[in-house]
Amino acid sequence: MLVKGEPYRTIWPRADGQAVTIIDQTRLPHVFATVDLETAADAEHAIRQMLVRGAPLIGATAAFGVWLAMRADPSDAALEDALALLLAARPTAVNLRWALDAMGATLAPLAPSARADAALAKAQAIAEEDVVINSAIGDHGLQAFEEIWRAKGERGSLNVLTHCNAGWLATVDWGTALAPIYKAHDAGLPVHVWVDETRPRNQGFSLTAWELLNHGVPHHVIVDNAGGHLMQRGEVDLCIVGTDRTTAAGDVCNKIGTYLKALAAKDNDVPFYVALPSPTIDWTLDDGRNVPIEERAEEEVTQLTGRTADGDVGTVEIVPTGSAAANPAFDVTPSRLVTGLITERGTCAASAEGLRGLFADRAA
Repeated sequence: MLVKGEPYRTIWPRADGQAVTIIDQTRLPHVFATVDLETAADAEHAIRQMLVRGAPLIGATAAFGVWLAMRADPSDAALEDALALLLAARPTAVNLRWALDAMGATLAPLAPSARADAALAKAQAIAEEDVVINSAIGDHGLQAFEEIWRAKGERGSLNVLTHCNAGWLATVDWGTALAPIYKAHDAGLPVHVWVDETRPRNQGFSLTAWELLNHGVPHHVIVDNAGGHLMQRGEVDLCIVGTDRTTAAGDVCNKIGTYLKALAAKDNDVPFYVALPSPTIDWTLDDGRNVPIEERAEEEVTQLTGRTADGDVGTVEIVPTGSAAANPAFDVTPSRLVTGLITERGTCAASAEGLRGLFADRAA
């Protein structure tokens, strides 16, 4: 996707083959900077501290992290250590485990001397597959957008509300929930996006709005609690979000606050879609209540970082000293609140039957 007119991906091997380069998302939207990861520990730090975030990108970064580990030491013990280190970086996104399982299955049978090259090839394949999956999600999502646009009588703008960031910054390219938005905009559909701030990390304000601005997509940023009000006033035609883990029965785990948007959408008869890359399906879970929910540091709630009037970027305290903060990073939206799951193979009902209908090979 585009940054000031120049195409970028979120992760790529450095030209000299000694590192992998990422966009440091913790510095957006005020500073665009890249960081080189040279070790598996660098990759683990990037995932844990959210220099990279979004389930698909977390998985791709972990895969490249295994490659970095194999460059340094391709032994069996080093492979096991790298897989364990990276798996512990963040517990909720299932893509992390999926990518590491794929890397382990590819590398474990090989002689150590063959592992570094094979690891790079597999990590690149995982990244390329992510791009293809997300582009296909965009195509299928565009069909849903066009149907809603026609039902609206093709008047005004097609108003889409999204939560968190599920754009290209959350993936290798295209994004999940934002992929249909980009496809619609590029096809000439007059799409307009309501961008939730997404406290406490403000991924909507700092990432989604930055993406849309760079791509020229009309949008307004709003506080998290404005979504229901806009739905009541008929100013939202559909909601679309991403997912960090979806159960085999169609329950959706996504950024904290998604559940409340789904409830408001249900109450106001607003379609609520989830953009779902198949590696994000956890076929081992049937009940969303069993998804492990990451509890992150209090400082993400008690502090805010932004740009001051003189152009400096700084962090300030926003709560009374001594007040404790809880910081669950995700919530679970029950399948009954989801209009449809938009996948790379098409759109289906948020149910075990719907997912098995599209992914019978995976469900088995």
